[in-house]
Amino acid sequence: MLNEYVAVDLEMTGLHARRDRILEIGAVKVRQGRITDEFQRLVNPHRKLTQEIISLTGITDEMAQAGCGSELAVQEFLIFAEDCPLAGHNIMFDYSFLKQCTVNQGIPLEKEGIDTLKLARNFLPEAEKKTLDYLCEFLHISRNRNHRALEDARAAAELLEYFKDRFGEQNPEAFTPRRLQYKAKKQQPATKQQKKRLQELMEYHKIELDREVESLNRSEASRITDKIYVRYGRLPPHCL
Repeated sequence: MLNEYVAVDLEMTGLHARRDRILEIGAVKVRQGRITDEFQRLVNPHRKLTQEIISLTGITDEMAQAGCGSELAVQEFLIFAEDCPLAGHNIMFDYSFLKQCTVNQGIPLEKEGIDTLKLARNFLPEAEKKTLDYLCEFLHISRNRNHRALEDARAAAELLEYFKDRFGEQNPEAFTPRRLQYKAKKQQPATKQQKKRLQELMEYHKIELDREVESLNRSEASRITDKIYVRYGRLPPHCL
């Protein structure tokens, strides 16, 4: 039976680990069915948040800018998690962002995990929806604030404990952590030439980006430069 684990939840700037950034990490350590420790970090994504993300999470640009870097936040989370398996609602979604960040840093990350979304699909067919929001309401799991990482990590832990208590003895294999697998390719920082060209384009065309140039990787810098070329044009010869 699963006696020790870390339930984790991330808030992100979007849905794609290769293009979007971690905004917040929340986690709780559970031993013998009880929360014994908690972890929470706001993360500076070095970009402006969309109104959708602000409305969903309640995290503002000012709050995010006061956060730490993703590299430090993930390193501290891994120290907190130790060798424990991870648990979460749609755990692979959160794990993909953690994996992308560690690959970028050259840090090995291999974890086992258990997904409360899969458990809900197996054991709660009567629940109309299987989202964490719906299941918390369905099972009367209270949260102070939806879509904040620590609150959602606590809720995922409570959800997992509910499933363990009701179905664990009859279905022990469902509560065996499985290896989490996500392939991530290292993202190299933008080159000095790429950043210089972007700064020149921004100055010439009087453009303000929604993200910090210094935080861009090579593919992001290339993609943004191409979009500027298409919309505004290249620099004239005398500016090169």
